[in-house]
Amino acid sequence: MAQSTEVPGVDRPNVVADLALEIEHLRRALVSRDVIGQAKGILMERFKVTADEAFRLLVAASQHQNIRVAELSANLAGTGEWSGPVPEH
Repeated sequence: MAQSTEVPGVDRPNVVADLALEIEHLRRALVSRDVIGQAKGILMERFKVTADEAFRLLVAASQHQNIRVAELSANLAGTGEWSGPVPEH
């Protein structure tokens, strides 16, 4: 006789949907992290700053332009154009 794999009180379709949503969020997070890393690298090379300083530039520009850091990073990585702050040396 086969045993049931059902867990009392757990709605299986909702669990599957929740897991699928979590997987999609994690995929987007990985893509965002990658493109933010690319943008940081561009700023590090262009302005000769550290990774932390480059990230601070991204955050400052993101807040000033009212767009997400990932979106700003994607624009920078895709076009090479930077309209954010320029660090003072």
